[in-house]
Amino acid sequence: MRIGSLIVLIWLLIGVAACVQRDYFDSGPVNCAGFGTIAVTVIAGPLNYMGVNPKVSDCNVPQPSP
Repeated sequence: MRIGSLIVLIWLLIGVAACVQRDYFDSGPVNCAGFGTIAVTVIAGPLNYMGVNPKVSDCNVPQPSP
């Protein structure tokens, strides 16, 4: 169980490093698509270094009724 937790922690840290390297925390848009891109990049972490570039481009939030 400890090895699995360590692997998940390292995976997520590599994902955060990928976000920092791409400047998502500094220049990312403050909307649903921006947060989705950051979340997907953190989760897909090491895949970024193999050439995969995850992005959330279409995120529609329902509007509240008047």
